[in-house]
This record gives sequence, C-alpha cells and structure tokens, in this order.
Amino acid sequence: METQHYKALVAKLPLLKAEIGKVIIGQQDAVNEVLTALLAGGHCLLEGVPGLAKTLMVRTMADALAMRFKRIQFTPDLMPGDIVGTEVLEEDHNTGKKFFQFNQGPIFANVVLADEINRTPPKTQAAMLEAMQEYKVTYGGTDYPLPKPFLIIATQNPIEQAGTYPLPEAQLDRFLLYIKLSYPSEREELEVLRSTTGTSRADLQTILTDQDILDLQKLTRQVHISDELISLINRMVRASRPADSSVAFVKQWVEWGAGPRAGQALVLCAKARAVLNERFSVTPDDIRALAFPILRHRIALNFRADAEGITTDRVIDELLKAVK
Repeated sequence: METQHYKALVAKLPLLKAEIGKVIIGQQDAVNEVLTALLAGGHCLLEGVPGLAKTLMVRTMADALAMRFKRIQFTPDLMPGDIVGTEVLEEDHNTGKKFFQFNQGPIFANVVLADEINRTPPKTQAAMLEAMQEYKVTYGGTDYPLPKPFLIIATQNPIEQAGTYPLPEAQLDRFLLYIKLSYPSEREELEVLRSTTGTSRADLQTILTDQDILDLQKLTRQVHISDELISLINRMVRASRPADSSVAFVKQWVEWGAGPRAGQALVLCAKARAVLNERFSVTPDDIRALAFPILRHRIALNFRADAEGITTDRVIDELLKAVK
C-alpha cells in the first residue's frame, strides 16, 4: 500500500511542473532546481537581474502546492523581530492581568521568499539563517517550531552591489542550492509579452498537499544510489580542494574548496532529482546536472582567478571533465 501511495505521488510531479508552467514561461532548469531543493528538504539562493520573475516563480509554486506563502523585503533597516516576531503586552479582559504574548513573524510559513537578502545587515541575516538551520525560532527562552514543510528561497541582485551586505561563505554554505537565473530566449520572451499583458489569468489547481510533500521528502531519502556514484561524488568534492587535488586547474585558481556538506548535498539532491524525473535510482546525469548549483557557492577562487575572469562554474566544468 505504501509503495502504491509513493508511486501515485511521484506521478503527480509532472502535473505540478505543468501547473507552474502555466504562469512561468521558460526557466525550466530553475523551476526544477527549486523543486529539487523542496524534495531534499533544503533551501535555495536565487540570483538574477530584476524582472526575471523570481518572486512570481516562488509564489506560483506555493499556490500549486497550497502552501502558506510569505514574502519579506529585506532593507537596511529591517530588524530580526520583523522576521521572527516579537512579544507584545496583552491584557486579560476578565481578570485585568497583563501578560506578554508572542506574535509570530512572517517566517512562520511553509514557503518564505527572502527578497534581496544581501540588502540587510548581518544581524538580521543571522535571524533568517538560524531559522533555516534549526527549523525553529527561540524567543524569550521558548522554542516555537516552524511549520513543515519549510522552504526558504532567498534572492539577491548581481548588480548594484554598493551598500549591500554580501553573505559570508559560512552562511552561503547553509543554502542547499545556489541557482542563477538567465535571460529568457527570444521565443520565451515573446511569449511572456503576449501572455502577461492581457486580461487572462491562469487558474492554478492544487496538485500536492503539505503531507504529500513530507511523504515525498521521506521517499527521496530512500532512493537508491550506488557505491560507485557515492565514490564519484566524494572524489569530485575532494578534488575541489587545492591541497588534496590532482587537477592542475584547481591548484592554479582555487583558494579553498568545498567541504563535506557539499557531498551530502550532492547525494541528497541527486536522489531528489531522480524522484522529480519519476525514477527510484540515481544516475550520473543527476550528479552532472546538480554539480553547478551545489558547488558554485562552496568554492572560493583566488585573486589571480578573479583578475583573469575565471568563474566557479568554469572550475566545476573542469572538475566534471577530470573526475570520471
């Protein structure tokens, strides 16, 4: 019975992608990667220039899953209490006794969009990242669990970096995937112009419930991955570290490489991608497809690489060629 239940849920995933496709034109790789993070139980960092429908993508996914959605616009004056909530003084009208009541902030949702997270100071960023890691908020010595499933999608703008607060590398590592959005193709952009400037609006249907997502997250961890592929992931991650690597490209351009969390993320996300493609076993293609969003924020380049325009994606591409 449980196997049939899982198969029925997996069969709904193409319907979910089709439902999101009613609103989001193009950006299929980004949509798949966000859904991969959801199934893997992690969080995403989205980077793209303004106008690429980052907010619309996240809201549409939440609508198709009937998940509670909240958007937080990060600004330089945003305080931690604006995210997690605050205590307010209340009065019992029957007894006249006063007491403090915790009012939950916007972090208490299933899908939270942290818009332009690099525009707020580190103290406020830390409040968000603590919730990401612990899946709870602690206020006044009391723990308040966050709803499940719980997904944070943070966005940052690659332009206008003056006056921003870039996330430190250790905090970037908390994001399961670092997804970069590109401009749409000419055909896709033409379709965007046609479909978004009229009166018609897509009527989204609910495809999966909160419990369905939790069941799919449980299934994801049960997906088979061979020892050979785990060894491949381990060798790839270790090869990204200059001290351990035999790849000349890495020794020349990389300051420090990915840690063990990168390997864990690659295994788990490869399993999630297999489920998303209605498979119950990981293939090498899953690893190749996810190496970029998983490793690009976990590899730091040296000054020479920056000066010569070498990118982390170029290093990852060389790693994929070298480690077979």
